[in-house]
Amino acid sequence: MKRPTIAGVHLVASTRSGSGLVPGVAALAEEHPTVEIVCAPRPGASDAIIGVDAWSSAADFAAFEASVASSTSDALTICGAPSELTRTAGEVLTRFQRYVDRRNEASESPVFDAVLAAHAALHDVDKPLVKADLDHAIDTWQWMLRLEVHASLAAQLAALFHDIERLESEPDRRIEQHAPDYAAFKETHARRGAERAEEVLRGAGIDPSTASRVRELVASHERRSRDAEVDLLNDADALSFFSLNSPGYADYFGPEQTRKKVAYTLRRLGARARARLDGVRLRADVREHLLFVEAA
Repeated sequence: MKRPTIAGVHLVASTRSGSGLVPGVAALAEEHPTVEIVCAPRPGASDAIIGVDAWSSAADFAAFEASVASSTSDALTICGAPSELTRTAGEVLTRFQRYVDRRNEASESPVFDAVLAAHAALHDVDKPLVKADLDHAIDTWQWMLRLEVHASLAAQLAALFHDIERLESEPDRRIEQHAPDYAAFKETHARRGAERAEEVLRGAGIDPSTASRVRELVASHERRSRDAEVDLLNDADALSFFSLNSPGYADYFGPEQTRKKVAYTLRRLGARARARLDGVRLRADVREHLLFVEAA
């Protein structure tokens, strides 16, 4: 399955909003350097179009997901009041950053391309939970590059492979809600995934030293550490839960388990990464769980 690509965003100010100035474009472009941000007079003919009002008031993301996934254009158009355009565009790009080709010097290589292909081939995207795992893996990788532009090859590979164990234990149904000790369940998940990640990476041509380092990172990724790269992986993984996975998680597991997951995931976030939640569009029920946990 070919994944959509987002290479550009067209910001179209509504005519009723007076000034045509769009504040914050430079900051948005700096945050998303591989996406061309253009203040356009009208939408592209084949762009996926997202209205500011529709985005901010929507109860869910399903319609937006379908529009972006089916678009024949590599650009998105955001339409609305100039004062809201860049905020909304930032939230939209965060939600759909798995379709953005963001790399760095460590991942801009044929070897990394081969690993991406091998990683995708492991996922049977006809299974909804497996597709969600693939989306989350790519999204976690993209979060990592946003948090640390010079993330190492091993760290980026760990982001891609950190949940690979779920392809064996939970491809058809989730079982984590039944664990008597959730922390112990997640530690076992991390340890088994680390072994599988190293095996796949060696088979894909990654050198033994890097593959071994990936194993270390994946094995430790469910808890914070004195290792800066482990913390980076924790932050990227946790942010991806909130920005991408949380609505689906809430629908699948219900409010009680979701509140527990929000609390667990919030504890994994460092202060710098936690501040990034201000730029994430959370579904209303997830935001309520977050506010409850923060107030507790």
